[in-house]
Amino acid sequence: MTNEQRLHEFLLLLHRWTGVGSALFLIIVGLTGSVLAFRSQIDRLLNPQLHAAVQPGRQPLDLATFAERAEAADPHCRPGYYSIEEDQVVMAMGARTDPATGKPYQLGYDHLIFDPWTGNALARLPMRGPGSWRTRVLPFVYDLHTSLATRTNTGWTIVGIVALIWTLDSFVGFYLTFPRGANRFWQRWRQAWKIKFGASAMRVNFDLHRAGGLWLWPLLFIFGWSSVMLGLPQVYAPVTKAFFDYRGFDDSMQQLTLPKPLETPKLDWRTAQAAGERIMAEQAVQHHFTIERPYGMAYIDIYGAYTYGVRSSLDLRGHGWDTTVLIDGNTGQMRSVDLPRGQHMGNTVSTLLWGIHYADLRDCLPYRIFICLFGLFLVMLSVTGVYIFWKKWRVRKVARTQRRSVERERCPATAS
Repeated sequence: MTNEQRLHEFLLLLHRWTGVGSALFLIIVGLTGSVLAFRSQIDRLLNPQLHAAVQPGRQPLDLATFAERAEAADPHCRPGYYSIEEDQVVMAMGARTDPATGKPYQLGYDHLIFDPWTGNALARLPMRGPGSWRTRVLPFVYDLHTSLATRTNTGWTIVGIVALIWTLDSFVGFYLTFPRGANRFWQRWRQAWKIKFGASAMRVNFDLHRAGGLWLWPLLFIFGWSSVMLGLPQVYAPVTKAFFDYRGFDDSMQQLTLPKPLETPKLDWRTAQAAGERIMAEQAVQHHFTIERPYGMAYIDIYGAYTYGVRSSLDLRGHGWDTTVLIDGNTGQMRSVDLPRGQHMGNTVSTLLWGIHYADLRDCLPYRIFICLFGLFLVMLSVTGVYIFWKKWRVRKVARTQRRSVERERCPATAS
């Protein structure tokens, strides 16, 4: 056996067991990913009471108003990240500290939903835990997709590790499609890209697995690597830094985190909003982008700063905190600016990966449909791989049984 043959056999064995070991994971992420591609649309069907009637031409209320109304309705709450979406404002809620006990107040909810135009609260929701199945189902699907429904760092890490194995195995699978030997390489490799639907069921199954993996290999790699970005940032960050200028989350934490959280800043929400509008307008001129509309705000006590976000001409995604400035909670001065592209090449790549992964490239409907179908394709790829493994295992098992029978017939005394 030549070295090339040994390498091929080793990689085939590696691909075989890696595929079987990760098949259930890929089926789960494929099915849940297909659902999440239309998360907003499904939520509107399941929970119409959480979405306001769209009012074209009417401007939503300003950002500070929502935080002020949340605090006025419940002084025990602390508004977290919130953003103005198409037909609702979703505000994450935290609890202030009870001075009598030194512990956080018990709110009984962790999200507030507002009507963007009237400012009326549509609902107070525990997004996970007790509540209607209609409000819990999509958060559960998201948790299943990202952390195997554990909602823990360990779950995210496990998903990241499997994604890293998937990413590396995508190269192994690509290599295994190459014909062995250099003779008529391209003519022979061309056959690997075809599906012979008139052949036997086993042959069609094999072609679906091999040709399907070839045709959509770039997406298999991108989704594997973007999953590593989300679940294993400690792997993703150094690799990205090796190729691009990149400022990761840990870099931001080290640069911005205060020695002690600032729970009560001098600036209120409205003053912070005014500072954010002014600073964002200055950044738009400096970096040559257009502000489309205000998007969201938050106060981050470990930074002692407000974040102010807008939708801009630089955005790659249809949703998300991509064009933002961080404002000092005491002075109103800019602490940092984050742009979705044109600032750090590694961050531009990361934003693009995020948008690709969550089917959110400028909220493009055809792309969402494509990613929904891609999730089903991932399931098909996993099922066909397991079927190939099972069929070949059956063949090898039968061959071993026959070989042992022959050996017993030839040497009955030895066999006994």
